Amino acid sequence: MSVQVMVNGIPGNMGRIVAETCVARGLELVPYSLTGEIIVENEAEVAGKTIQLLKPSNREARIGEVLAKYPNMICIDYTHPTAVNDNAAFYVKHKIPFVMGTTGGDREALAKLVADANHPSVIAPNMAKQIVAFQMMIEFLAKEFPTAFEGYKLSVVESHQKTKADTSGTARAVVGTFQKMGFDYTPDDIEKVRNEKEQMERMHVPEEYLGGHAFHTYSLDSADGTVHFEFQHNVCGRKIYAEGTVDAVNFLADQIAAGTAKPFNMMDVLRSGKMR
Repeated sequence: MSVQVMVNGIPGNMGRIVAETCVARGLELVPYSLTGEIIVENEAEVAGKTIQLLKPSNREARIGEVLAKYPNMICIDYTHPTAVNDNAAFYVKHKIPFVMGTTGGDREALAKLVADANHPSVIAPNMAKQIVAFQMMIEFLAKEFPTAFEGYKLSVVESHQKTKADTSGTARAVVGTFQKMGFDYTPDDIEKVRNEKEQMERMHVPEEYLGGHAFHTYSLDSADGTVHFEFQHNVCGRKIYAEGTVDAVNFLADQIAAGTAKPFNMMDVLRSGKMR
């Protein structure tokens, strides 16, 4: 039996591509989606299906009918940073397993919510397996060689499409790891580039991907400026995240079936070998 998924965030770009990827990978797309109150439409055509859009004002009244038809569905969340915590509380209240791809929100409160409820979920600031592997590499560096870059200065710049409201969750997470190595640098120090001219000229984002990209540069410089290290991960388009999201859904479905479901992250998915 195929896994049933409700992709929330339609008609947004990420919601659409994730829904299309789910269908292409053989998952059953539930014809409902949580969306924002400001969305004018009540339905959207995605991946050959008519998707009914449920807004905060009517989702409580309608979720019962959705769960009656699809009692074992898993939600995928690609909504808006301001909706992260409310949506997560909604999933926990109605006992709906979920994969949270949306960044932003109060991440500490989010982690506490799912931990306290031991709620089946996969939460990560980035769903791309290669970038998750990079994060694990930096985690290893911080754990095994915490003084390797002692005395160095860290700077971080990230570029995303101009519609992205928040600072990159991945950059924030990587900065958190560098902090374990003693760097006096906070997520608030991350430079966020959203001007398209600057993105092309400075960040070298191809023009055709201005509407969907993720370019990150982490620079480490010695105190005297004679040594420079640089880590980059630059992504054009959204496909890599959609594929990783489906991997996370399949991983979570397996955990639920085995009776071992709990809160997970993408590092758990990567370690499991379930990533395609």
